[in-house]
Amino acid sequence: MQNIVFLEAGTLGSDMDFSPFEKLGRVTRYEKSTAAETPGRVADADIVIVNKINMNAKTLAGADHLKMIAITATGYNMIDLDYTRKKGIAVANVAGYSTDAVAQHTFALLFYVMHKLAYYDAYVKEGNYCHCDTFTHIEERFHELAGKNWGIIGMGAIGHKVARIAEAFGCNVIYHSMSGCLREEPYEHVELDTLFAESDILSIHAPLTPATEGLMNRDAFRKMKNSAIFLNLARGPIVNEADLVWALETGEIAAAGLDVLSAEPMREDNPLLAYKDSRKLIITPHVAWAPVETRARLLEEVYRNIEAFLKGEERNRIH
Repeated sequence: MQNIVFLEAGTLGSDMDFSPFEKLGRVTRYEKSTAAETPGRVADADIVIVNKINMNAKTLAGADHLKMIAITATGYNMIDLDYTRKKGIAVANVAGYSTDAVAQHTFALLFYVMHKLAYYDAYVKEGNYCHCDTFTHIEERFHELAGKNWGIIGMGAIGHKVARIAEAFGCNVIYHSMSGCLREEPYEHVELDTLFAESDILSIHAPLTPATEGLMNRDAFRKMKNSAIFLNLARGPIVNEADLVWALETGEIAAAGLDVLSAEPMREDNPLLAYKDSRKLIITPHVAWAPVETRARLLEEVYRNIEAFLKGEERNRIH
């Protein structure tokens, strides 16, 4: 019987059903694990299921039975692929499971700041609306989405989904490819400076690469419209967070919505933590991928990856 070890089951939520994995082998489930705890926990494992913990010679020391690492995510930068290849350890990830969820969250962040929902919700709940002398209260201005330019960096599956929804709202979609790899698209590709200058909404859905790391800095924000809304649903290090605070404080941009940060969990010295104006900034703790259906889909895909591996089939294999 296969020994299957979940190192970070807690990252998938307590409401998920892990029982199907018992059909595949003996399951040991840890809610969370540290790098220091990992060698002892994987010593007898045949299959390890992991999300963020680095898998390398140090954490896998003594894992002599290990045959497969199943990742509960798309990214696999925490895997030392040279090491796993040398050891003959198969690695599989899950791609495309969260496209709808992340696109949905993109618009949730947008409308929170675009429609000044923090202000209007507080206005009602603090009792101010009870004393309003008319049926409506229009203190904070907001705008229609129709007719606006929506700029995208990262025209992959999520970028395409966001583009289609933006079009349905009446936006003109433009994009820039950081890789320089241009495919036939129904959207206009523009230079990066043009994207910054013309976008009313700019959303990031690109991977973290040397080209994108630190891309959104003071210089980039200076090139954007003062009325622009910036959204990052990709990777935190794409944004210089101190520069984003500067852009919000000086009015270089109108607002921002973030689901990712440079370090996760958020560090207490993150400059964004001190910026409290929810009319202009919303931050969620990396949850765009996490609707109930999305997490269930992810877990099912991991199950199917392991099932395929045990049958000698290659499914979502990185190597």
